[in-house]
Amino acid sequence: QVQAAESGGGLVQAGGSLRLSCVYSPSTFRAKVIAWYRQTPGEQRELVGTIADTGDTKYADSVKGRFTLSRDSGQNTGFLDMNSLTIEYAAVYSCNAHGIYYDGLRWLPRSAWGQGTRVTVSS
Repeated sequence: QVQAAESGGGLVQAGGSLRLSCVYSPSTFRAKVIAWYRQTPGEQRELVGTIADTGDTKYADSVKGRFTLSRDSGQNTGFLDMNSLTIEYAAVYSCNAHGIYYDGLRWLPRSAWGQGTRVTVSS
């Protein structure tokens, strides 16, 4: 079945940058939309932004101008570039790949969540 996995999280100093990746599989899974979320303890998961297979992007107001979404559909990978990070952006970031999956017979709608990757920002 379909899977997604994030990587790239870690510790960064305030003002620094990080690039998160979301790899989805298998190769027969075509993600129409890759969505990124973040969550901090005690808070609800917040949508950070989405990128469609057309390249169209949408961002939460809180990250506009600071975060950039991109993707390499040939590599089944989405990217979240985060710049000028401050403590308020520390969170667990997750991706969701939503699209269609070919099981050898037909295309089926499928969605895959990653396990999340933690971003810690030090002051």
